[in-house]
Amino acid sequence: MWRLDSVRVPEEIYQVLEEAKIQEAMPRADVPQTLEAFVAEMKSNRSDARTFALRLKAMVSLMEQKTRVAKIQEYLYRHVASSSIPKPLHCLALRLAQEHSTNAGARLQLPAPERVPALVDPGLHHFVLASDNVLAAAVVAASLVANAFRPAAVVLHVITDRKTYAPMQAWFSLHPLAPAVVEVKALHHFDWFARGRVPVMEAMERDRAARSQFRGGSSAIVANVSEKPIVVAAKLQALSPKYHSVMNHIRIHLPELFPSLTKIVFLDDDVVVQADLSPLWDIDLQGNVNGAVETCRGADKFVMSKRLKNYLNFSHPFISENFDPHECAWAYGMNVFDLDAWRKTNISVTYYHWLQKNLESDLSLWQLGTLPPGLIAFHGHVHAIDPYWHMLGLGYQENTTVADAEKAAVIHFNGRAKPWLDIAFPEMRPLWTKYLDFSDKFIRACNIRA
Repeated sequence: MWRLDSVRVPEEIYQVLEEAKIQEAMPRADVPQTLEAFVAEMKSNRSDARTFALRLKAMVSLMEQKTRVAKIQEYLYRHVASSSIPKPLHCLALRLAQEHSTNAGARLQLPAPERVPALVDPGLHHFVLASDNVLAAAVVAASLVANAFRPAAVVLHVITDRKTYAPMQAWFSLHPLAPAVVEVKALHHFDWFARGRVPVMEAMERDRAARSQFRGGSSAIVANVSEKPIVVAAKLQALSPKYHSVMNHIRIHLPELFPSLTKIVFLDDDVVVQADLSPLWDIDLQGNVNGAVETCRGADKFVMSKRLKNYLNFSHPFISENFDPHECAWAYGMNVFDLDAWRKTNISVTYYHWLQKNLESDLSLWQLGTLPPGLIAFHGHVHAIDPYWHMLGLGYQENTTVADAEKAAVIHFNGRAKPWLDIAFPEMRPLWTKYLDFSDKFIRACNIRA
């Protein structure tokens, strides 16, 4: 039987494996494709240690190349799947827009005239949802009201954009959630937003222009053979439409958008409410602006292990001179905002100041998204609330069990695997679909399935 000298094997193998390149080039087809093929070849040829090491290195290198290509293709497919508008969602928006134009019942004033005073009543529980996704907004609203102990005290302010306003209004006109109050407004309906130079729009335009200079297209990104897959993934993520959506940035202007309100709960459109949220109004924020769940403490070390160093680039002096890398981060998605306390700060100004710094630094200060500048803008103004109120990570990992998810007040499908997409994790998706009526004529017509 074939054997290698037990003394010389390590020395010769290590020497070959440490060489920068394989000296004896060989055609790709000649490289063993599997471990079984490699072992069979070694036994058959009775190769010496050097040949053993060269063939092993060639096989491992080939496997690494194949793994890299497969990983990049996975990122590309996930990017396409998460960034594209699925046909059923597009269908739903079109059908609701048509209904809005032909059916007076789909154009009802929201809320009804007699409930309008509730929109500025600080004694009620005000929630804000910014979304251009009708189906996602429908689930958030339905789950919120279904789990409220006093739905008559719930006021939901839905903010959307101009193109989605008609479908959004049609949905909530035809699917009332009484006795809760639902308001649907497009951004152009807000006096503050319509007055001209709006910082969020200017910042988005500068950000879009800056990104267009470095990211290229998805084909160019994937074709770069020198970059690591994780870098490729980050650049593909930069192409995501959500980073150019005003819906993702508008929360920084809540005090201006709702000048009559004193306290609100902001909800992302990829959350599901599973419990009564009225106790959030009883939390003493101790003078702080933002009540949020911290993301550096918890049993799930994969999700709940995020500190500032996970989001901000501490190799840059702008960051390292101003922040502590080990400081706990917190979550966007379900936040309690004290608007009165907010109005006494310069949080919004700070947000745009750092956005400008990031642009001037070639987008090198933090990872993509609105959380990093939010971590900076709200720095020193955050009160940690019980993790029960907000469970994260259901859109990018499968470690969380259904039993654990069911115990949280709000579950958040942050990540690419949104519950309305085919790439959603199947075991978690029912927690979202339970708030959809699949017998609804619009849902059925667009072939939206559980």
